[in-house]
Amino acid sequence: MVRSLLVIPLLAAALGGVWLARGALQRWRDLRAAETYELAGDRWPMLLRAAGAMVCGVCVTALTLLTALGAFGGLSRNDRTAEGAEPAVDAAGAGAAARQQAAPPTPAESVQVQAQTAAQGAPQTQAAAAMPAVVSRFDSVGHPGGGELLQSAVLGPDGHPRNVRVWLPPQYAKEPNARFPVVVMHAAAPRKTADAEVPDVFEGIGSALQTGKSRPFVLVAPEAPNGTAHPCDLVAAAPQAVSDDATLRTTIAATFRTLPPGPASWGVLGVEGGAPCAAAAGLARPDLYGAAAAVSGRYDAAALTQAGAEAPAGTVPRLLLAAAKGDAAGLDAARKLQAALKAGPGPAAKADVRISDNVQDYTADRERLRLVRQAAQYLAEALAKAS
Repeated sequence: MVRSLLVIPLLAAALGGVWLARGALQRWRDLRAAETYELAGDRWPMLLRAAGAMVCGVCVTALTLLTALGAFGGLSRNDRTAEGAEPAVDAAGAGAAARQQAAPPTPAESVQVQAQTAAQGAPQTQAAAAMPAVVSRFDSVGHPGGGELLQSAVLGPDGHPRNVRVWLPPQYAKEPNARFPVVVMHAAAPRKTADAEVPDVFEGIGSALQTGKSRPFVLVAPEAPNGTAHPCDLVAAAPQAVSDDATLRTTIAATFRTLPPGPASWGVLGVEGGAPCAAAAGLARPDLYGAAAAVSGRYDAAALTQAGAEAPAGTVPRLLLAAAKGDAAGLDAARKLQAALKAGPGPAAKADVRISDNVQDYTADRERLRLVRQAAQYLAEALAKAS
């Protein structure tokens, strides 16, 4: 920009110099012709034009040097920047780190950070393991059941981002120093969160909290994976596919005031189509989920019994199978699963399985609301209190 501004006076000085030089030359020729005829002529116009041409020449020289020096100076600065690139990047990184501490990252940035963390694999040092590498920005999307519902994008076990919704109970805002247990709620339809399938789930949990039948907990609803119309059917048929969703657990623990991940403070919930997922998670990974509640589900008893038999040694799965009193098929599936687990090998036979069959109301929606309330009460009693 500076060099382009210098070109304008450079051209003006060059043109002015040429014009004055031509004028001085013309006056000099006139004086020579006058001397030939022994006539007297005025020398001052020639001298003034010659002096002006010299001044323009000096200006042209100076402007040319300034333009050239500016070009070389720009090259030098580029060279210096290239030579000092590493310190500049370090400074920029420090500034970016400061800005990241000042403001929470966007969901897109969170996913990028999580992708880099997942690609790096397990932490290589104790210090790295202690640092919360995965932090997401959750945006508020509503206030159902008296609490607050937030949403963000979090990487799934397959490495692809998926929506995760988190419901904070009313006590979360009222008790700023308390940490709460967590319940993960599975969805039955691909690319959906459980609250989209069971819209009254927050009302049921909020009602249990208001009536004092349940202690508060944080509800996490991850989006179900894509690729099949019924993800929980696949999980029930192959319970070994239920793995520790490490990214989800790390993200929730780093973003919200929750109790440390583990069976003492984390449980799992599934309603209707999501019930097999909850039962499979509770039976296959009691070392991760201390209690599971499955509501109005249909189960593959043989597959889930095998999952319970392959659970880590020394663990005792705790499972609630709830169905409405008029849901004959649901209660029959629950009793068959209970009997299969009792007769199963290894940890499956030790599973603490309870059946709830006393809910009856005027409509199916009200029965589901009461069943969710029972499940919330069961999970809250099985998990640690907020502290």
